[in-house]
Amino acid sequence: MRKREWALGFLAAAFCFFLLSHLSWAQQAVIQAVGSGEIDWSEQVIRATGSGAPNPDAPNVAAARLGAERAAKADALRNILETIKGVRIDSETLVVNAMTQNDVIRTRVQGIVRGARAVKTRYLSDGAVEVTVEIRMASATAPSNTLTATVLPPQTLGTQTQNIPKAGNPVYTGVIFDARGLGIRPAMSPKVLDEDGREVYGSAFVSAEWATKFGIVGYAKDLEASKQNDRVAANPLVVKGAKVSGTGGCDLVIRNADAQEMRDMSKNLSFLEQCRVLIVVD
Repeated sequence: MRKREWALGFLAAAFCFFLLSHLSWAQQAVIQAVGSGEIDWSEQVIRATGSGAPNPDAPNVAAARLGAERAAKADALRNILETIKGVRIDSETLVVNAMTQNDVIRTRVQGIVRGARAVKTRYLSDGAVEVTVEIRMASATAPSNTLTATVLPPQTLGTQTQNIPKAGNPVYTGVIFDARGLGIRPAMSPKVLDEDGREVYGSAFVSAEWATKFGIVGYAKDLEASKQNDRVAANPLVVKGAKVSGTGGCDLVIRNADAQEMRDMSKNLSFLEQCRVLIVVD
């Protein structure tokens, strides 16, 4: 009996630890609600949920459920398209703007939506079904099929990477820009500027290969936890932001002294090309 009680106690403790860990992670994730969906900027994922009702004229329960599933999936795809349209590419442009201005981008975005992956299905007591789908903004396994590769063509990336020397053993493994308290808005391709408006980091500094795999920047909420993030660990440089810039409030301004310090040690900044950059927000 005691062994059984001990085992049950251990399982309960393990479950509580898992639950608390999951809740802690969820609280640290940078998630933006857009329409009926959400953008998880920490995981580079866009999700949306759709619902479908059973057809009362279906010949049987199985057919009614199948019809509800299909309707829910179609609704989820419509919703995720609307969410994608609201994603900020940079401080001036939303995805919907790029789709309106460029037929190729519009067609590719529509193709990405059709390939959205169903990640959760809920069957409700009244026979209705809810389906959640997601697409990745960046992906190490399929970089060419990502939103980043679609709205940020390779020729627009890495125009200044040739100016970043490749250090064999860089002192820093990444950089964390602390933008807490500034009201910055997440974007796929933000810029970091000095006080004179000169670019310190942005799409011009990155490799197209790395950008489509991991995104130009990552976002997080906890500064201390960010220092252990695989994207920038194990020895990241931390730079405090001074203010927000740009029409959409997505660009970050840092002090000239900090910008100059980064430029002075440019031999150690090959990690910029690899997008090893995090922005910590509220």
